[in-house]
Amino acid sequence: MNIARWLKLCIVASISLVLAIQSPIYTASATREVADDPVQSAESAESAESTESVGAEVKPMAAIYAERRALLEQASQATGIPWTTLAAIDQYERSITVANPKKRTPSKGLIGIYYSDQEWAGMLNPNPQDTDIRSIAIFGGKGRDGSGDGVADRGNDLDLLSTMASRLLGVGTSPDKLRKALSSYYRNARAVERIEQFIKLYENFDRLDLHEHAFPLPRRSIYSYRSTWGANRSWGGARMHEGTDLFAGHGSPVRSTCYGIVEVKGWNNYGGWRIGLRDLNNVYHYYAHLSGYDKSIKQGDIVQPGQVLGWVGSSGYGKPGTQGKFPPHLHFGLYRDNGKTEWSFDPYPSLRRWEQEDRQRSK
Repeated sequence: MNIARWLKLCIVASISLVLAIQSPIYTASATREVADDPVQSAESAESAESTESVGAEVKPMAAIYAERRALLEQASQATGIPWTTLAAIDQYERSITVANPKKRTPSKGLIGIYYSDQEWAGMLNPNPQDTDIRSIAIFGGKGRDGSGDGVADRGNDLDLLSTMASRLLGVGTSPDKLRKALSSYYRNARAVERIEQFIKLYENFDRLDLHEHAFPLPRRSIYSYRSTWGANRSWGGARMHEGTDLFAGHGSPVRSTCYGIVEVKGWNNYGGWRIGLRDLNNVYHYYAHLSGYDKSIKQGDIVQPGQVLGWVGSSGYGKPGTQGKFPPHLHFGLYRDNGKTEWSFDPYPSLRRWEQEDRQRSK
């Protein structure tokens, strides 16, 4: 790129940012002071360079993924349930625990499947910490012994996997029967959909370490952004801005920020041409105001970090095809699923972190 063109793009981006602040995108009121998502740290830890505590020991994530994979394959060989299915259930359970920190205690082991005291030991069991398989059975508890040591311990990874597997095996191990078993266990269509999405990702990549992220715009593109989450909206009635606006030239590539599944694609009156991805942390990544999509990408497809999804535009705020009611930009949002509902959280800290990670990888 020559110097004259680079300067022109810089000027265009600066003017776009100034115009945007005065446009229908958001009003002149100040951005609300909001706390960051309280569980983002759990996600940022899931990278190949980070560590995590397992019991009293701190281990690199690469080692944790290897040990977790070995446990899942061991349970798979014993039960006939594919390791990818067990991995997807484990990851879904982990994401729900992260999203419900006041109701669920994180596992200290390698497996994140959660059972409450009453679920594990039995509703009327006078000993909520019971590990005796005989008394647990008498009181109708779910706890099982999967390690062969004669006790049913929620702190034992194999016991957790065996307990979950015993519920699934009551129906069968074919994909249709496993789906029926999951529907019966969770009684929640959202949970089954998420687990099936996770299975698809694990089957496609054949590994667990799928938590890398990328910045939604190419590192060498000209763009600008600031925290605008919580600002008031001036179009479509009283509402708040649930995302971060990244201003860039019309037609700039828009990239996947994660390993994920294309959950939504198409027109939205507010977001224009938009696309939504679901990642393995059970977080929905929302892209709006696109000028168009990569034609090869369809709903249900698998994407990976850095893959081009479409291009920056100014679509939305009207019927399908409406363009140009505001400066070209990408609206990017993040939404967390707690098993029953979703809520937005400020994506700005994540964007800053992913931007820095992209820079580190390019060195």
